[in-house]
Amino acid sequence: MTTPVSAARLIGEFVSTFRLGSPPQQIVEAVGRVLLDTYSVAVAGRTEDAYTLALRYARSGALAAPGRAARDWGSGEVLPVEMAALTNAVAGHVLDYDDVTSPLRGHPSVAMIPALIGLAEAMDADGTEFIAAYVAGFEVICKLARAIAVKHYAQGWHSTSSIGVIGAAVACARLLGLDAQRTTHAVGLAVAQASGCRANFGTHAKSFQAAHSNAAGLRAALLAAEGFDAAEAALDGPFGYMELYAHNEELLPQLQALGQHPLEIVTSGIEVKKYPLCYATHLTLDGVLDLRASHQVTLADVESVHIRASAGALTPLIHLRPQTGLEAKFSMQYAVTAALLDGSVTLSSFTDEAVRRPDAQAFFSRVTTDDKHDGPTFPRWSEIEIALRGGQRLEKRVDVLRGSARAPLTSQELETKVRDCFSWGGAALDVDQVIKGALSLDQVSMRRWLDLAIPKNH
Repeated sequence: MTTPVSAARLIGEFVSTFRLGSPPQQIVEAVGRVLLDTYSVAVAGRTEDAYTLALRYARSGALAAPGRAARDWGSGEVLPVEMAALTNAVAGHVLDYDDVTSPLRGHPSVAMIPALIGLAEAMDADGTEFIAAYVAGFEVICKLARAIAVKHYAQGWHSTSSIGVIGAAVACARLLGLDAQRTTHAVGLAVAQASGCRANFGTHAKSFQAAHSNAAGLRAALLAAEGFDAAEAALDGPFGYMELYAHNEELLPQLQALGQHPLEIVTSGIEVKKYPLCYATHLTLDGVLDLRASHQVTLADVESVHIRASAGALTPLIHLRPQTGLEAKFSMQYAVTAALLDGSVTLSSFTDEAVRRPDAQAFFSRVTTDDKHDGPTFPRWSEIEIALRGGQRLEKRVDVLRGSARAPLTSQELETKVRDCFSWGGAALDVDQVIKGALSLDQVSMRRWLDLAIPKNH
């Protein structure tokens, strides 16, 4: 009788043999956009306390950077590569402005790109290898997420970290050129470190969870490269990840499709955020801002707002009366209030002072939501009903999100976001060259691109 192949072995065999050759232009551009978005958001995040604290921690254990070393993007300091992955991912996720993919219910790029860039810099890898490693990691993340993410996320796991760590591990294994056996061990070592809960949303710990995904995934790949082993059944065997973290869903039907064309980076796609807060607010924000502009209403004109959304769509929004900028990133009450009050929702909307404005705080109780009903989880939608003080009601349903895979940001919109992030982070650099290099990544090394992208004003 033939022993069934394990999920980790399937992943190891796929990742170790995955090749793109000369990457298609569609994929070069997709990964370049991901790189620009993730990196620029991280540079903007260098103004945040969470990044400052993470860098202080990294410095405390990194008086020197022996062995593999990489640069911290915000300061330019050379750190051990795991520490650089940690600090850069904290910066990349603390603003909650980084990209999303729907199957994951989370942020795939910030879960693995800081580790991949750090490793690529340490290895002086070329951009083509970086692209292949990212695409392989993204493929694994999406296949795992398709099998488990909805229930896993609802249970309280922060899927960016708890699933993303496996993607980070295999992406780094691909960049290192590990064989199937060692990549399989990297999966088991990632499972040994998988973590992250939604209770931490609105605190420094949320960005740490994404950072841990990078440092842990990189550590798993580096240990596997040295011959460190793990149980092949750690993912789907008895007492493994699927029993403990999920609901014993069947993984093999999804994993057997790994690498089939079109790849997940094409079919699931990357969704670039327009607003710097939890993605669960974005459909609603599009609608509220449209209604505000078309009817010329302000917060003073509004009696109440009710939001009805697709089932479970608002699960991450755990702060009804936020008091800090980080809490406000997970609050529909603040998102709607800021949109009506200011006519926009930008990086400056999330200072503690902005959130604590008396007129904003007074309005939170007037925003109610409902996503607790029967119906499919996908596709997402939002229905907005605004009751005006004069008795009139404004209504709008939004089904297509701007910035989603169905309606991606234009190149100009992405460039505007990138420039805004660099400006917010006070970064002195040649933005035109940074953009050009990212979008032609198949022609440059990662170290050379970072020479262009690391801010000069440290």
